[in-house]
Formats: sequence, C-alpha cells, structure tokens
Amino acid sequence: MSAHCQLTGAKPGFGNNISHSHRRTSRRFDPNIQRKRYWLPSEGRHVRLTLSARAVKTVDTIGIEAAVARIRARGGKV
Repeated sequence: MSAHCQLTGAKPGFGNNISHSHRRTSRRFDPNIQRKRYWLPSEGRHVRLTLSARAVKTVDTIGIEAAVARIRARGGKV
C-alpha cells in the first residue's frame, strides 16, 4: 500500500536521523495511512479509500459525498 492520501494528498516527507555524534542518515516521515470503507448512497455502493488519519476526521466533518467530490476534483479515481 503506498503511503499516499487520496483526499489530502499527504505523502511521505524526507529528512535525516541525527545521531548523538551528529552523523546524518536518511529517514522517511510516513503519514498515518488507513484503508477505510464508506457507503456512498448516491451510487448505491461501498467505496474503499486510502486516507490519512486527519482525512478520516475531515470525511466525518464534511461527509462522504463532499469528500468523494474533492477526490474526483483532484483527478483521483473512486
């Protein structure tokens, strides 16, 4: 599963681990990605979305219909 949110577009960030001796090594900051299934009443079917934890809260606030409309506006497939 790719670490990419369909609603917010959150992707991994990159940076460095810095040791006690101050040596730097690459690291990756992954978003908290979850696969969630929602009922989409307008289409009479379930949709499975890959969302960050923050996006799950956004769907709870704006509703699944508005969230799917935003995903489609970004060019995503649902």
